[in-house]
Amino acid sequence: MPSYRLLVNGGPRYVRSVDPAQPLLYVLRNQLRLTGTKFGCGLGQCGACTVLLDGNPVRSCLVKVSEVVARRITTIEGLGSPTKPHPVQAAFIAEQAAQCGYCTNGMVMTCAGLIDRQPRPTLEQAKDALNGCLCRCGSHPRVLRAMMRLAGRGEA
Repeated sequence: MPSYRLLVNGGPRYVRSVDPAQPLLYVLRNQLRLTGTKFGCGLGQCGACTVLLDGNPVRSCLVKVSEVVARRITTIEGLGSPTKPHPVQAAFIAEQAAQCGYCTNGMVMTCAGLIDRQPRPTLEQAKDALNGCLCRCGSHPRVLRAMMRLAGRGEA
């Protein structure tokens, strides 16, 4: 099985003996020990495994590791830190947008991708971006408030 050099969170990471068809999610969690990216449904339907690939949110359970060589992968661990959170993370904290936290990774990464493309999204754009992120605790209203806070809008 081949080995791969991946660009993860701004630096090179090496993985050995990986099946080219293995989902990126498993490589991130099992080989690189980046466990902030969660396994939810494994079908790309819940959003818990979302990472940024070249700045765009993707479901890492659906992306083969062989497809991400020479592309920028950002996980929740590379987005911000406890002392210097990413603006999306800071807005989530301010609005207490996480409840149980299982879906939070996917929502934060989805929102970060949206904010990078559209710094002042409308409420409808935020809703559309988050459409595929499932949260059983019901924190979507707080997530939308966080997004509108970040966008400088008070309409959520």
